[in-house]
Amino acid sequence: QLQLVESGGGLVQPGGSLRLSCAASGFYLDRYAVGWFRQAPGNEREGVSCIASNGISTKYAGSVKGRFTISRDNTKNTVYLQIDSLEPEDTAVYYCARGWDLNSAMCTLNPNGRYDVWGQGTQVTVTS
Repeated sequence: QLQLVESGGGLVQPGGSLRLSCAASGFYLDRYAVGWFRQAPGNEREGVSCIASNGISTKYAGSVKGRFTISRDNTKNTVYLQIDSLEPEDTAVYYCARGWDLNSAMCTLNPNGRYDVWGQGTQVTVTS
């Protein structure tokens, strides 16, 4: 089975932090780019961050730049998203996805790009 499972979401106050995890099973995640996306009710899914398979090249949406940090631990077959200085506007379901057919130094924030395996999502709620 090819599967991605997100975890680490929760209910936090503005200014708080969370670390989301994206754990892969059934394949080696280090062969692929990984993207993090989020979707709030009634909104389109948007890319927030991605990391290339080389583990170095990253991208961030302007709304999260400086607050979110993506990383990967190939020994654990897992990609992380560290979220700091959370804002109410960050409230959404967060998904990770596997990217394919990309240069080893490339990833995309386009949710309609070449992503073929998606996780079930983890809820992040930011409220006082």
